[in-house]
Amino acid sequence: MTADENGLSRDDAEALLGDVFAPWVQDLNLSVEAVTPQSAILRMPFDERLCRVGGMICGQALLTGADTAMVIAICSALGGFKPFTTVDLTVNYMRPIANEDALLTAKIMRKGRSMVFCNTEITGAEGGKLSAFSTGTYAMVG
Repeated sequence: MTADENGLSRDDAEALLGDVFAPWVQDLNLSVEAVTPQSAILRMPFDERLCRVGGMICGQALLTGADTAMVIAICSALGGFKPFTTVDLTVNYMRPIANEDALLTAKIMRKGRSMVFCNTEITGAEGGKLSAFSTGTYAMVG
């Protein structure tokens, strides 16, 4: 990893997607659009396998993407991967994302010594309308 006080590079964040996450999360084919020391934007490509009736991406896939985006943002803030665990993860759905990619914009709200608080806005990549938002609390391990 080539991270420093400026966070992870986009290439390093992409590498984390393949190195840190379970194979079923990797199957979402998430990609890193952008990363800073306090945020990450991931793209979840539209895939019929992730959909319910009417081409709507299911909530489980969106929440997994949101959690993954928050993890990438935290790793960038920490300068690389360090062990931490999810303490709380919530999501509020406002409108469906149908027949388009989803963009997941994660931001760190507060990073303490042992806890990190984040949120993620989930929008349709084409329409740009807010579809859902998620909050997550993560605890450092060790």
